[in-house]
Parts: sequence; structure tokens; C-alpha cells
Amino acid sequence: MAEAVAPTGSLLRHPAVAPLAVLTAGVAGAAYLYGTDPHQPGHVLPGCPFRLVTGLLCPACGGTRMVYDLMHGHFAEAWLDNRALLLASPYALALLGCWAVEGLRGRRWRPRMSPRGQAAVLLLAVAWTVLRNVI
Repeated sequence: MAEAVAPTGSLLRHPAVAPLAVLTAGVAGAAYLYGTDPHQPGHVLPGCPFRLVTGLLCPACGGTRMVYDLMHGHFAEAWLDNRALLLASPYALALLGCWAVEGLRGRRWRPRMSPRGQAAVLLLAVAWTVLRNVI
């Protein structure tokens, strides 16, 4: 009796592959970050290209320090590193969770946001960038 053989690469097209790869990369990055203090010089962590070019803080600047502080229980310091990113993190984690669950169920999932919602997110990011560079 012949066994059915799956076409080459079909496993890589499964809807769960991408969210699980993102989750795996996030866990690996967090494991490295846990032992690497981004507040100290001499680490091998990427810098912000926007800040390198302009000298200004982007909406995500301070995110690496914020995650490090959260992992070490320094909540007040995390708040000072990047307030907006800290407030948006639960939403981003919920989106990752939905993406992974739907992928494990064999379904493709894409978050849908209205054009007004997209404009609001963009406006908030620009406002946060201006505010944090003025104050």
C-alpha cells in the first residue's frame, strides 16, 4: 500500500508557522535581553535608526529598556522608559495570541482595522513622538 506524501514545503505554509516563529523569536530575544542590561554600554543590542539619523526619539525608543525593566520587576522605570509602548503592549500581545490560536486551528488570521483606526494610531504615534521630544 502506498502512503500519501505531502508536497514539499506544505508544512511551511501552515497558518500556525508564522505566529509560532514570531513567538519563538520573541522568547529567544527576551532570554538574551534578560541577561543583558540595555541601560549599560557595551551590549550587543541594535540602536534606533531614526534616532541615529535625526537625534530624536521615535515612538518605540526606550522599548528595549522598558521590556528589560518589566522582566526585572522595575515597573516605575519601565513607565519612564516608554509610557505609550507600555500601554500598547497588552493589545499587541493579545493580537499575537489571537494570531497563534487561529493558526493552530488551521485558519489564517489578519487583524482588521478601519481607515479611521489606522489614522488614529498614526496620529497617536506622531503626537507621542512630538510630545516626548519637546518635553
